[in-house]
Amino acid sequence: MVIFKTTCQSSTGRERTGILTTAHGTVRTPVFMPVGTQATVKGLTPEQVADIGFEIILSNTYHLYLQPGDDIVREAGGLHRFMHWDRSILTDSGGFQAMSLSRISKKSDEGIEFQSFIDGSRHIFTPERVITIEKNLDSDVVMPLDICTQYPSERVAAEKDLTRTVSWFGRAKKAMGESHQLLFGITQGGFYSDLREESTQRIMEMEPQGFAIGGLSVGEERQLTMDMLDHSLLHAPDDRPRYFMGLGDPIGILEIISRGVDMFDCVLPTRVARNQMVFTRDGVVKISKKLYERDFRPIDDDCSCYMCRNYTRAYLRHLFKANEMLAGTLASIHNLQFLQTMIGEIRNAIVTGTFAEYKSAFIERYTSSSDRAW
Repeated sequence: MVIFKTTCQSSTGRERTGILTTAHGTVRTPVFMPVGTQATVKGLTPEQVADIGFEIILSNTYHLYLQPGDDIVREAGGLHRFMHWDRSILTDSGGFQAMSLSRISKKSDEGIEFQSFIDGSRHIFTPERVITIEKNLDSDVVMPLDICTQYPSERVAAEKDLTRTVSWFGRAKKAMGESHQLLFGITQGGFYSDLREESTQRIMEMEPQGFAIGGLSVGEERQLTMDMLDHSLLHAPDDRPRYFMGLGDPIGILEIISRGVDMFDCVLPTRVARNQMVFTRDGVVKISKKLYERDFRPIDDDCSCYMCRNYTRAYLRHLFKANEMLAGTLASIHNLQFLQTMIGEIRNAIVTGTFAEYKSAFIERYTSSSDRAW
């Protein structure tokens, strides 16, 4: 089976379209993956997510391991059946959460020892243990255990994290064996260009089925992110999907697609929605502002989402002011639809050879409004 196929490669840039094939169907790329950390995209039903048009979502191994437990998900028939989602699922390794959410965590060559944020119990994630958990979850795309180097960090720390990440991928691949699940490799290297290139080369020597760029967009300036991304992709082969871990703002999406990235995820669209901020062609709007009190237009005149077809800015503002649960749901539907529509337009622009013009026009309008929340 061909796992990934490029369907259109730009003749003037690095952007491309493609098809990723998993056990649960095909995924058109470039693709944004909504984050369903706890086997749910916050505030939405799986049917609502599917109605928007998403073909793949992301869930978190760490959280599902702690609650309800990967054994329970396995008994339920796997993650797809457990959460009633019949399309593709990518699970991350949970290593980042094991370190960042733990009151006490310790890295070693063996793995990551951590304390549960739920009850304080002690656990250890090894590359083999994480693969076992993800096999129980039965996701379509599996991310191996890696170490996300902190920003900033000394070179010696970045080198050590890189070495462990490469070693752990070898162990994860051995533990995976023959499987219908796809195993991606992850590049690290901190913010050192030569380490980024080295990481890619060493991971690709072990022939992962996909290639993920980790350890970026963790607090650094955007230009540094893009510089390190360029070095990470320098030795990446064209026949594997390229996944940027943890980016979901519209301008950032345009920037990484222009560099040849195929897949990306982020909690941002639904998180900012719950905090009263919505995407528009003219930038991010804080919908709770008083100026929207009598604004009976949709959030975005160009949007066809359920929110914009049926409700107004004034109504959404009212829901937030009244602390109604529906507010976050409607705003999340809109933000996800905004990105899904945008990605569809980007795919079309790549195919028609107009991506550069689309990117320039989108950014100019998106950043020109004086009423943006950001």
